[in-house]
Amino acid sequence: MPRTALLSTAYLPPVSYVAKLLAYDRCLVEQYDHYRKQTYRNRCLIASPAGPLALTVPVVKTDAPKCLVRDVRISDHGHWRRLHWNALEAAYNHTPFFEYYKDDFRPFYEERRHDFLIDFNEDLLRLVCRLVDLEPRLERTTAFAATPPADTDDWRERIRPKASPAAPAEADPTFRPVPYYQVFQQRLGFLPDLSIADLLFNMGPESLLVLRACIVPPAAPRPE
Repeated sequence: MPRTALLSTAYLPPVSYVAKLLAYDRCLVEQYDHYRKQTYRNRCLIASPAGPLALTVPVVKTDAPKCLVRDVRISDHGHWRRLHWNALEAAYNHTPFFEYYKDDFRPFYEERRHDFLIDFNEDLLRLVCRLVDLEPRLERTTAFAATPPADTDDWRERIRPKASPAAPAEADPTFRPVPYYQVFQQRLGFLPDLSIADLLFNMGPESLLVLRACIVPPAAPRPE
């Protein structure tokens, strides 16, 4: 039976998120859930010289108590695009592959190309997939389902910033963080499950091999 993953939208998502695009036959990005703060929907974690650094995309506040993710607009408050690009440059300018990929990422931060968060996230994710040589079947949901079908694994609220650092094995038993080269590793040690940008800028074409190694295969059913 084809396997489907149901995911939230995410800004330069963590390695565990992108591994789902490789592990599943089909991935659905939820666009009819209600927007929640302090999630990967509008933030990513990168490696700074001082440790993990959160980059947050500001969104426009609405008068409504709840807003569908598909309707969340990006705010231009605080010149965040320039700040994010400066942070990415500072963090990864000395990595092996930042020079190769920076011109692909730069346009997302030098000009306003998206009004809606979900569009911005999706275009960045598709860019990452192309650079990693990953071709997922990636679609958006057409309606909200509180209980997904039996052939669908619901990851919408299971991949989140607070879950990953605390107990990644418990939060996501299908993912094991595989150490790879990181530019600040000698100072900070290996930092697991950072943004896919961290893996890409450090490992380049070998990112796909790391993603494959991170996937924990389903346990075989016990014989009766």
